[in-house]
Amino acid sequence: AMGKTGPAPVSMYSPGAAEPIHHLNQYLRKTVAGPRYFELSALLAAREFDQQYEWSGHEPAAIRAGLEQSVIDVVKHNRPVTGLTDKDATLITFGRTLYREHKVSSELWQKMIGHFGRQQTVQLMMIMGDYFRVGFMMNAVDQHLPPERKPLLPALNR
Repeated sequence: AMGKTGPAPVSMYSPGAAEPIHHLNQYLRKTVAGPRYFELSALLAAREFDQQYEWSGHEPAAIRAGLEQSVIDVVKHNRPVTGLTDKDATLITFGRTLYREHKVSSELWQKMIGHFGRQQTVQLMMIMGDYFRVGFMMNAVDQHLPPERKPLLPALNR
């Protein structure tokens, strides 16, 4: 359990929603896309929301899941996707585009389907949507890091 920090203590004020949200997150963690892409999707949301709590929890988890620090750093520092595999670059571009422009081109959608297939693409979108909701809530309640956790997400000049 997370103790007194994180998404769960916020959600408990709406217990009817907290339980299905928890089950959804547990289900999405078993995504057919695998843990590496689960974590990359969660990190994309955390970066877009400048969500230090979520980022500092998911960056170490992403490394454990096999996501390379070089890929993490592209997201962390909002760098161009040049030099990444086309699959990683496509997912990062897809996430950034949806979060920032609220739509994607037919070409980008087809690239996602080409790399991930429909089932994985939909599950990755659900993960990004789930962590969008988490970031939205964490920022609303000004969630601070537990004292033992190191902040890993630098501020961006936007």
